Amino acid sequence: MNNQNLLSIAGIKPQNKKGLVLLSSRELDKMRVVGKLAANLLNHLEPMVQPGVTTKDLDDEAARFMKANGSISATLGYAPPNHPPYTGSVCTSVNEVVCHGIPNSKTILKDGDIINIDVTPILDGFHGDTSRTFLVGNVSDKAKKLVEVTKEAMMRGIAQVKPGGRIGDIGAAIQEYAEANGYSVVRDMVGHGVGREFHTEPQVPHYGERGTGLKLRKGMVFTIEPMLNEGSYDLKFLPDRWTVVTEDGKLSAQFEHTVAVTEDGVEILTLA
Repeated sequence: MNNQNLLSIAGIKPQNKKGLVLLSSRELDKMRVVGKLAANLLNHLEPMVQPGVTTKDLDDEAARFMKANGSISATLGYAPPNHPPYTGSVCTSVNEVVCHGIPNSKTILKDGDIINIDVTPILDGFHGDTSRTFLVGNVSDKAKKLVEVTKEAMMRGIAQVKPGGRIGDIGAAIQEYAEANGYSVVRDMVGHGVGREFHTEPQVPHYGERGTGLKLRKGMVFTIEPMLNEGSYDLKFLPDRWTVVTEDGKLSAQFEHTVAVTEDGVEILTLA
């Protein structure tokens, strides 16, 4: 699949005219507030992740929660060039759906499914971007392992973040752990800068080589959101031009945090 198309559908332009954004301490305070709200939204939805629930049920409750907490959804109506406006308040990606699954009343969660819920509320002009993959009912050991390894891969990537480090350090740590456990890392979807804007520089690939890429600086804020596949990392779009699935139909899992580069390390901004 064409990498340029995938990056544009993710809302990330390969050459962002705004360049790198460094957030002030006051802006970071606002990111902490919206990040906590995003994490609390996922906590709020977690008990609903049960067999028989539709992805629209989850979306409706997410929309209600965001409104009740004075925020709006960044995804609802979001329309990158050459793509229709996104119709969900969150993204709900089930089983082989890698990302950007559109909530609907026909997708009913079944015992044994896995589902990634990706949320981005906007509060006071700032975006809180985070996601988790949840287990639905009784999930196979094979699927559980994929989910567990994906979460740990994200945390290993986050552990590489510090001033003077490199973007490539993050991707290398994720790739090494994923491949050691027999999984592939999605190439065409990347992490991204976030703050007042939904997607800014830098792009954060979840594979790479240590010591390469952009040098990290205090005040940089970006997402780390690896997607790990059971089989190949090759992807394809569904006809809705949003939903991205594994080309071989095998399972995919994802976890995401928004992090800030601090004076001496990293802070996770999307914690409840």
